[in-house]
Amino acid sequence: MVIKQISVSLENVPGALHSVSEILGREGVNIRAVSVADTSDISTVRFVVDDPEKAKNILKANGYSPKETDVIAVETPDHPGGLLAVLRPLKQAGINVHYLYPHLGRVSNNAIVILGVDRTEEAQKVLQQNWVHTIGKEVYSI
Repeated sequence: MVIKQISVSLENVPGALHSVSEILGREGVNIRAVSVADTSDISTVRFVVDDPEKAKNILKANGYSPKETDVIAVETPDHPGGLLAVLRPLKQAGINVHYLYPHLGRVSNNAIVILGVDRTEEAQKVLQQNWVHTIGKEVYSI
């Protein structure tokens, strides 16, 4: 299912990620998936939360500039090669995976991954047609 991802740029210094996590946690926002990519000076933090609108407002109020992006949450088999159930149909459809990171929860003993792709809506359709289970809001009540 297509869901909202929040991303922020942080200075690459000790405690920067801690501050974001503390602010969101204090306000009752649960981080369900997180990815951090760094350069020498700046880190890009991407995360999926249980309440994206609230998270954006909290971050803005605390001086951050959050960006919202559509991504796909998808259930994938948890065994060697299981990720191919997601990647193969995307490759066959010519859809580029820009990034992928794990969700912190599980559904039906399967792993959940977050995908950032070049054609989100088309990717969701391709995955649904190929028996891959995209995950909706029920993930956030686990």
